Amino acid sequence: MGCPAGREAATGLGTAGLSGRGQIKFWGGLALHIWGGGPELLKALYANVERRGIPIRYETPAVGLIRENGRLNGVVAEHHGRPAAIKAGAVVLACGSFESNPEMRAKYLGPGWDLAKVRGTRFNMGAGLNMALAVGARPCGNWSGCHSVAWDINAPAYGDLTVGDQFQKHNYPFGILVNAKGERYVDEGADFHSHTYAKYGGEIVKLPGMFAWQVFDAKVSHLLRSEYRIRRVTKAEADTLEELAAKLDGVDAEAFLRTVREFNAACRSDVPFNPNILDGRRTHGLAIDKTNWANPLDTPPFHAYHVTTGITFAFGGLKISRRGEVEDLYGRIIPGLYAPGEMVGGLFFHNYASGTGLMSGATFGRLAGRSAAEFARKSG
Repeated sequence: MGCPAGREAATGLGTAGLSGRGQIKFWGGLALHIWGGGPELLKALYANVERRGIPIRYETPAVGLIRENGRLNGVVAEHHGRPAAIKAGAVVLACGSFESNPEMRAKYLGPGWDLAKVRGTRFNMGAGLNMALAVGARPCGNWSGCHSVAWDINAPAYGDLTVGDQFQKHNYPFGILVNAKGERYVDEGADFHSHTYAKYGGEIVKLPGMFAWQVFDAKVSHLLRSEYRIRRVTKAEADTLEELAAKLDGVDAEAFLRTVREFNAACRSDVPFNPNILDGRRTHGLAIDKTNWANPLDTPPFHAYHVTTGITFAFGGLKISRRGEVEDLYGRIIPGLYAPGEMVGGLFFHNYASGTGLMSGATFGRLAGRSAAEFARKSG
């Protein structure tokens, strides 16, 4: 596993840095990296399906569940507009969340969320959740919460597979975040980005115009991840802060310059900067202090990145048993119905730690699959 981790450090992904002796220093105990992330996980799953000769029906969305004699034994699907009943010994709903559905986002997450950009597929419309609720499944978890990140303001409405997750902008702990008023609105250095990025994306929805600018100077340029260097990036750069202020679309330039001056004056200089630990290099006396990695913005060129909110998935889902079985409103098992991954409620509340979604999908997917297969064999 040394190769993937080394690659991540070498490409500046923000999880590791080189010590003076050429050794890789991992922050927070992190020493492993999931090679290829979600795409590689799907690649492995598709390969397994092909080896086993399992057919996949494309362009055949499920629109309802078939429940007979108290148990689930199939789904109603549509193929080219025609309904079709697909019978099965058990049903596993691996349908994701409702992040692609603006109506459901506004209903459950609140005002403004219907305008958020979607990081991934346009097909996660909440159909699986709605089908389950229609047969009496029990809602569970933080239905008003979600995973969302800082996302390029000019990214498309839904994910672009040619760009992947590179519209995200995660290195804000090494700079400052300002809103349309030219003011900072969160503690950028509260923790490593892996522990704050999924909730700070939601803070942008609350801002005037639903946007922010991430601002850096040349001292930290080498620390920024590859996502800051893609072609399709909304960026401003200048040799002076005054010039930069004029280029920050939608921002009160005078207020921005005042914010930067106050921030620079409040930065401690007696604590060394160390991107690999919570270094305690902070500000003092600001309305919102930065508690780590507080460097004055004083070294040109200065550069800034225009971001909005990109939603990944919602936290609300279904209540399941320890075997992955979906429970009904009264805590009883719905025979033959199973749910993994983002369909499971109660895993995340208000925040999210990086990588846990992949772990959830793999863990509960395996659990639901095994339990469904066992149920189908016994009942068949």
